Amino acid sequence: MTIVETRGGRIEGETQDGVTLFKAIPYAAPPVGDLRWMPPQPAKPWAGVRKSEKFSDTAMQNASMMDGLFGGSPWPASEDCLYLNVWTPGADGKKRPVMVWLHGGAFVIGSGSEPIYISDRLARRGDVVVVTVNYRLGTLGFLNLKEITKGAIPSTGNEGLLDQVAALQWVKDNIAAFGGDPANVTIFGESAGGMSVGALLGLPAAKGLFHKAIPQSGACHTAASKAQAVRVAEAVMAATELKTADDLRKAEGRVFMRAQAHLALNKVPGHTVAEVGGMPFRPAVDGGVLPDYPIHAVRGGATRHIPIMTGTTTEEWKLFGAMEKAITGLNEESMLKRLSLTLPDVDLKKLLAPYPAMLQARGEDPTPPNQFMAVQTDRIFTAPATRLLEAHTKNGGTGYAYLFDWKSPIAGGAFGACHALELGYVFGTYSLKGAEKFSGSGPQADVLAATMMDAWTAFARSGKPGWTSYDLGQRTTMMFGAQNKLISNPLPAIRQAWDTIPDQLIGAI
Repeated sequence: MTIVETRGGRIEGETQDGVTLFKAIPYAAPPVGDLRWMPPQPAKPWAGVRKSEKFSDTAMQNASMMDGLFGGSPWPASEDCLYLNVWTPGADGKKRPVMVWLHGGAFVIGSGSEPIYISDRLARRGDVVVVTVNYRLGTLGFLNLKEITKGAIPSTGNEGLLDQVAALQWVKDNIAAFGGDPANVTIFGESAGGMSVGALLGLPAAKGLFHKAIPQSGACHTAASKAQAVRVAEAVMAATELKTADDLRKAEGRVFMRAQAHLALNKVPGHTVAEVGGMPFRPAVDGGVLPDYPIHAVRGGATRHIPIMTGTTTEEWKLFGAMEKAITGLNEESMLKRLSLTLPDVDLKKLLAPYPAMLQARGEDPTPPNQFMAVQTDRIFTAPATRLLEAHTKNGGTGYAYLFDWKSPIAGGAFGACHALELGYVFGTYSLKGAEKFSGSGPQADVLAATMMDAWTAFARSGKPGWTSYDLGQRTTMMFGAQNKLISNPLPAIRQAWDTIPDQLIGAI
């Protein structure tokens, strides 16, 4: 038993195999009642010793097909969700690097307590303090209601990001008591978590609260315009049939979860996915909390003092498309039509020109489904990561690139090196019961996990993961896979094909 004194009160942690876990520490007040859609407020201090017996409720969310694949969180969901968890090798006064994890899930699902994010292995191997965070999701965390309610509800659509800022402020104020160094904080996250990291790089409220950044499979291009955010708010109002700000405040949370589900299924008349986007709930450029698109802040030099490591898996979109009939049944005509929805006014044949050779080089037939999934991988993930590294290094910042090419054994290998596959290797949870079906196992997997955990924690410690930094000449990239190796200038023809695609067409589903 270990008891730590925080600014909010004392909390008891449980120690096992040299790592102490503190579960469900409140970092902000429950965002319920009058605090729904408001910026996070300070947590109320408690008396006595707070027990750390179970993880908190997750943010409100709908069930997802991904739950079974990644284990999902066994904890119930509620609006009272603003809690974090701390894994530490010792609450002993040492100044260890601190790694703050922001979970993924398209800004509508996920939590910091999912089994794949259990952080004892990472904390133990790297001698680091790891913090995982819950933040508000979907309609309750990323919904701009300011315009549609004429200011009666002042939400900007960035309240989920402000939750992350509040968690980082808690880390700054309290992490020394857990054996962490508040002057050496790395934020890292994957998918929507990586996109959150990218947004925080351009968020004024986050300035000074972190010192290094690892956006995984997500970068600085995922933000809605104010006009897009207002269209989503209109769609939510239509789906809920609520009319006033008072109605919105009094409605049960499940009303908004039902609206999210209807939006995703194209069941809101007049508000199709084509209009509101495949990721309607995401950070929004509101001119205040998020003044501009995060990539513009990077291009303006705002991040030059922050070391950044970023990358993707090589076959991200196979997670979503490899077993989806709407994708696997594409022919050339339907592929071009589908791509034109997210790449309007783009010369698609010119963009697609280098893809057949690339697919053949890695042993795949250049079929329309395979080309479509490769383009989606690059549009949503690879191109934003490349532009982040280019902008950052042009301004004198230090950046590091990686690619992840380990193949999942699931479904006879159909998923390849898909989205989220690296997570088990970053956290060392690839070998947990059930996880190996998706992640793989064996001696090469053991080496891969050790190599990646060492790289991530080395970067958190010193800003250097163990390979040469990125520049616009060599573009040195670490390829993680069955054999870990350094490569230079990966896939130049495809990178150049994306160079002329406007920023607003990349980075979101």
